[in-house]
Amino acid sequence: MKLIHLMLMLCSHTAIAFNIVLAGGTGEMGRALSSSLVNDGHDVTILCRNAFLAAAPARVTEEFGWLGKSFLSKHPTIRLRDWDGGDLLDIVGQDWIGWQEDTLAKADAVVNLVGGFTQQREMATERIIRESYRVNPNVLQISVGPRDDELDMFQPVIARPLKMDRLQKCEEMVKMNCANFECLRLEANRVEQGCHEIKKVIYDRLK
Repeated sequence: MKLIHLMLMLCSHTAIAFNIVLAGGTGEMGRALSSSLVNDGHDVTILCRNAFLAAAPARVTEEFGWLGKSFLSKHPTIRLRDWDGGDLLDIVGQDWIGWQEDTLAKADAVVNLVGGFTQQREMATERIIRESYRVNPNVLQISVGPRDDELDMFQPVIARPLKMDRLQKCEEMVKMNCANFECLRLEANRVEQGCHEIKKVIYDRLK
C-alpha cells in the first residue's frame, strides 16, 4: 500500500511540468538539483554569470561556476542564461540583458543557490527579489543556505557571526518582500538529501 501511495504521489508531481529557475545553479547542488528536476519532467533555467564558461568542455577557471558540455549534452532541456548576478558593475556574461523577462516572468519557482559570504550574496538576493516583484510577484521564492553550526566549513575564513549576519540579512529580505517563500537551511555534504528537501517544498507548494 505504501509503495502504491508513493508511486501515485510521484506521478502527480510529474504530471504537471513546472518552470524552475535556479540562481547560482552551477555548483554541486545546482548540478544535482537541475538534473533531478528535468528527469522529473520539469523545465529548468540556470542563471549564471558566464554561460559560455559554464558550458565549456573543461573548467577554465575556479572563479566561475561550471557544469560542462558533457553534463549539458546529457540534459539538453537544462537552459543556461547569463545574468548580472546583482552586480551591475561586474558583468561578465555576454547576453545578460533581458534575463528577467526571459526567466523570472514565466517561472513557477525561483531557487536561490547563490553561495559565498561576500556582499555578492546580498546583492544577488536583492536583485532576484526586486526583479521578481516587478515581473512575477507571486512566484515561489526558495532561499537556500547552510546551517549555522556548519558555517566554519565554508570559505572565506571569516568569523562565524559575520557569516550568520549575512545569511540572516538575505533571509529577512525574502521574508519581508516575498508573498510566497521558503527559507531552507540544508546540511552540508548531503546533496541528495538537500535536493529532496528543495523538491519537496516545490511540489508541496505548487501542487
